[in-house]
Amino acid sequence: MSATYEHRPFAELRRQLTTLRGEWPWFVVLGGALMVLGFIALGAVPIASLATAAVIGALLLGGGVAEIIGAFWCRGWSGFWLHLLTGVLSTVVGVLYLRAPGDAVLALTMLLACMLIVGGIFRIVASTSYRFEAWGWALASGVIDFICGVMIWQEWPASAIWVIGLYAGISLVFRGCNWIGLGLTLRALPRPV
Repeated sequence: MSATYEHRPFAELRRQLTTLRGEWPWFVVLGGALMVLGFIALGAVPIASLATAAVIGALLLGGGVAEIIGAFWCRGWSGFWLHLLTGVLSTVVGVLYLRAPGDAVLALTMLLACMLIVGGIFRIVASTSYRFEAWGWALASGVIDFICGVMIWQEWPASAIWVIGLYAGISLVFRGCNWIGLGLTLRALPRPV
């Protein structure tokens, strides 16, 4: 077997990346823009928290309206009432988020704390029960998630001022790093022959 042998999925991925090679500057620009937005969010965490709640509200409202329209578009389908109900629910929640973004931030913060606590417990139990390869990393992740969730919950409602904005800012910075890394990786690929 040759050392240059590549498995089919890797060869396909390499071909796709080579196709994108000429677009690498756009990936770097996108990453830079996301990082700038992330640092702005980290500089104004309470405003970023409210903006995040408003964006989520707008998305819920738009998605709910689209689902209501889709439900009426397919009236003869057996799932009509389910889609109509979820569309109405999404629309109502979206309007509530837009009318009271401060309350939405409180709800999102409590939801995040609950998700971290429950998810952390599940990771801890699963990693200690199954002891799969590198189970220690999953255990550590579960412990960190659990501790972060408890800390957010104990400081609630005061934590609502900073948690969502901080999370959004950090997420934007790291996603920006990811896009920049992809762009620079594409730039380093050899030119196609």
